[in-house]
Amino acid sequence: MQNVQFRSVGELLDFLDPERLEMVELLRELVLETVPGVEERLSFNVPFYRRYGALCFIWPGSVSWGSTVWEGVEFGFNNGHLLADEDRYLDRGKRKQVFTKRFFSVHDVKMNIDRLRALLMEAAEVNELLQMEKMQRSRKQ
Repeated sequence: MQNVQFRSVGELLDFLDPERLEMVELLRELVLETVPGVEERLSFNVPFYRRYGALCFIWPGSVSWGSTVWEGVEFGFNNGHLLADEDRYLDRGKRKQVFTKRFFSVHDVKMNIDRLRALLMEAAEVNELLQMEKMQRSRKQ
């Protein structure tokens, strides 16, 4: 069970402390500017983004996952396992598909914007390719 329940992204933003709010706003702006046509939806009480399927999410640590809360803000890629991440910039944890990067300060986010932008563009391309493959499979059936 989560520690909060929001009806909108705006309610989530109102809930956040100033440091996390600024990190989330920077990351939201990055996603919305980088991926044309991306949809923002609240899921699990945090912003998730879709374009040709689930793309990424922004998870402030103050919004629990079950009973777990943490410091900072996590930026996650739903299909992180399909991204070229040879230097293991993204954290895999024990997950097979979703990979994340956790940020602890606004400065940390700003210093990583270019890297995240490149990963977002790659993730959008991957999602588009997955969608095309799905459409081709459905045509063959």
